[in-house]
Amino acid sequence: MPSPFPGMNPYIEQDEVWHDFHERACPLVAEMLTAQVRPHYIVKIDEHIYIHELPNGPRKLVGRSDVELARLRQNGGVRGATGVLEAPAQVRLPSVDIERVSFVELRDRADRHLITVIEFLSPSNKRPGPYREQYIAKRWQVLASPVHLVEIDLLRGGRRMPLENLGACNYYALVSRPEPRPDAGIWPIRLRDPLPKIPIPLQPPHADAELDLQQVLHRIYDAAGYEDYIYEQAPQPPLSAADAKWANKFKPKPADDR
Repeated sequence: MPSPFPGMNPYIEQDEVWHDFHERACPLVAEMLTAQVRPHYIVKIDEHIYIHELPNGPRKLVGRSDVELARLRQNGGVRGATGVLEAPAQVRLPSVDIERVSFVELRDRADRHLITVIEFLSPSNKRPGPYREQYIAKRWQVLASPVHLVEIDLLRGGRRMPLENLGACNYYALVSRPEPRPDAGIWPIRLRDPLPKIPIPLQPPHADAELDLQQVLHRIYDAAGYEDYIYEQAPQPPLSAADAKWANKFKPKPADDR
């Protein structure tokens, strides 16, 4: 069943849902684009890695825990060899969490050079701090190169990326081609708007591919079974009173009542 909302579903923006949506979106986008661009291009998935230093107190995962590390801890940790020299003192290392955030890239099949990068923004990109700065630095590297950048922001919360002349909107899709930079195409999206179809630039003589963002959302919503649980919590950040009343019309009945 597709998402009941006409455009972006604000319940997907919850922290516990978004990472799952993000990580499902990248392979789906890669699959949809591969069907259009092969055999001249290769569509691949890569990832950014963010190291979060956690505050003192109980450990709280803000990203995804490493599976192997979790397994070792469950089994009592890694035992050291016997006969190891004892250190004269002990220190405590800060707790960290590793967050892996996927993105999609298109490469030329002949020589593997990078053609286009497709990024779905994550909460880490939009919160002040080193993780946002790290993403912006990589973003500028792409913008200073001959590579196309497609940046999709489907999160109302947090700070926007550095953009000039962006009108009022809740979300956006940006397509930056090298030739007209610093100008770039933008698709401003309001909460009640359908998600657009956007071009995915290739290189001459090939015409752009096309990415239907609404179709991406519908397919993930259905495959992930979001209808069964995402409506148990309110959207994050909260909707205005008017938007909350509007959104309530689209909420399905609780799973136990169906």
